Amino acid sequence: MKPSLHRLHGPLRGSVLRLRTRLRDDAGYSTETVIITALLAALAIAAVAVITMKVMGKARGIDLG
Repeated sequence: MKPSLHRLHGPLRGSVLRLRTRLRDDAGYSTETVIITALLAALAIAAVAVITMKVMGKARGIDLG
């Protein structure tokens, strides 16, 4: 290997090893994020449904005559 390439090989190899380790460690992060997002969306839909039912119940209870 040429001396100029040898100087680049060490830092590049270290960067590749750090990247591989990081990718291996973050493997479950995406799945966890999707599950949490889905749960939050379901809770938001449930909250909107409850609020809508309460408002509609109050609106039906108004006597206009």
